Amino acid sequence: MTHRTPPVAAAIATAAQPESPLIGRRRILGAASAAGAVAALPRFAIGQPAWPSKPIRIVVGTATGGLTDNFARQYGDFISRKFGQPVVVENRTGASGTIAADVVAKSPPDGHTFLVTISTTVWAARVLYRKLPFNPDRDLMPITLFPSGALLMAVHDKLPVKTPKEYVEYARKNRATFGTYSPASLPHMIADTMGRTRGVEIEPVHYKGETPMWIDIASGQVNAALGSHQAMLAHIQRGNLRPIAAWGGRSPRMPEIPTFQELGFDEPVFKLNGWMPMCAPAGTPEDILRKVSGAIIEARHSDKLKQVHDSFGVPDVPPTLDEARKIWKTEAPEWVATADRLGVKLD
Repeated sequence: MTHRTPPVAAAIATAAQPESPLIGRRRILGAASAAGAVAALPRFAIGQPAWPSKPIRIVVGTATGGLTDNFARQYGDFISRKFGQPVVVENRTGASGTIAADVVAKSPPDGHTFLVTISTTVWAARVLYRKLPFNPDRDLMPITLFPSGALLMAVHDKLPVKTPKEYVEYARKNRATFGTYSPASLPHMIADTMGRTRGVEIEPVHYKGETPMWIDIASGQVNAALGSHQAMLAHIQRGNLRPIAAWGGRSPRMPEIPTFQELGFDEPVFKLNGWMPMCAPAGTPEDILRKVSGAIIEARHSDKLKQVHDSFGVPDVPPTLDEARKIWKTEAPEWVATADRLGVKLD
């Protein structure tokens, strides 16, 4: 009768056999190599799902229809197609965009919630409010800064002015109102600077986005405003608005309109760059930030986004992640200083 060693006993017996030095060394090196390979895996490969693992939310600090909202939706659509998850755009207006920013600042830093807003929200708001519910520098991380391109000052067609200087003179004898898409936004800074430095009163009228603002300018309820070409285009075509000056360079869509600087306005606010920051909650992994940043640059060169930029008259390419961080550090102080000069407190 043949005796067979049970499998478990055989395994124990094999393990008990002395191992040659060469085989033992190979076993140790193999284990070390495997451990190194595990350590080198991306952080989401160990114990975490691959990103993105669920729908992505982009919270926008302005109303639908304007430049900021359009960029969020169009770039969000590209991100959705590239990474295979739905992108939901959620407009949270009010308080100069700080309501939207607070939502994102308090969201999990897992790469599924982002903010797209105006520069006022992340830079100027710190001097507009005595106490913010979040810290822009501590709680938010820039991914990119969408360029606003050239913005146009336009007046109601029946207003008897053809230049910003004529508008200032009009304000000396008449009630002058200037639409803005939030307190301490660029249009507010423009209106304040034009009036304060030339000794006239220009009353800001604040809205929650460009679309409702231009409706009131076109109807004559408000005299003038500053904003994107595309947002005011329908009103220009109907003959209700007349552009009279450009900020941020001449508009590719209306190159015949001179800039404020060309018309003799040389205060600092007329030399700033316009940005719409895209941010993530602090603590969002670096690899996710770089993936999103790379997707933004890739999207800008797609035919669809080229068309979107052309329609708004924004020829510039959004900066990379590293460039955005540098701009955030260098330009934020000037925006804060300009907003501080307004002397406005919103709480």
